[in-house]
Amino acid sequence: MSPEVTAELAAGVLTVTFRRPERRNALTWDMYEGLVAACERADADPEVRALVVRGEGGRAFAAGTDIGQFRAFTSGADGVAYERRVTAVLDRVRAVGVPTVAAVAGYCVGGGLGIACAADLRIATPGSRFGVPIARTLGNCLSARTLDLMVEALGRPLTADLLLTARMLETEEAARVPGFLHAVVDDLDAGLDALTGRLTTGAPLTIWATKRLLDDRSADDTAVVDRVYGSTDFRTTVAGFGQGGTPSWTGT
Repeated sequence: MSPEVTAELAAGVLTVTFRRPERRNALTWDMYEGLVAACERADADPEVRALVVRGEGGRAFAAGTDIGQFRAFTSGADGVAYERRVTAVLDRVRAVGVPTVAAVAGYCVGGGLGIACAADLRIATPGSRFGVPIARTLGNCLSARTLDLMVEALGRPLTADLLLTARMLETEEAARVPGFLHAVVDDLDAGLDALTGRLTTGAPLTIWATKRLLDDRSADDTAVVDRVYGSTDFRTTVAGFGQGGTPSWTGT
């Protein structure tokens, strides 16, 4: 993994950190690929119960894709390939089987906002800013899939507002968007500890099934429901319900 992005596991939480604070964590392909690798690790390692993505330095979560990534473009086909590649990253974040959290401090722009919208939950510090101001900066566009994720997280009217006016969304306004921010926290580390403490102690199969079916609500849910209701966890907790104590989840 590139030194520009790290992944560290502690207490069941795999924390991915973008480490280019001098560039406001502008995203390179190494950073995108490091995020994908962390997603693969989260799904492969049973010790991982939650995935957190954050930026180093306190000034930015990620200030979009590094402009250097675009300098070699010579045709529209390059743009199509770029957007498809970014879409694949966002879809991989969305597909992670454990809860995902974007922990935002500072700028969350462009591809950074795409990653945040692909996550299940978001927390932010006061003074953070969200947006995709490409109508006054690069003059490019987003893929339909990236727009879909933004609409899902922010709603169509606000997504249109941000893109058409190229304005930034401040934390105070973002906190009023239903469901967009789980919490606004002065201390990002403390806020993460509180949130991941809940995520890592929940029933693993309930969380897995919820994520699986939320992402495809039209799917045949038979196999998912059968796995959960047929699990040892379910039988054990039903048998012991009302007897006190905290369930000891096994994920089986």
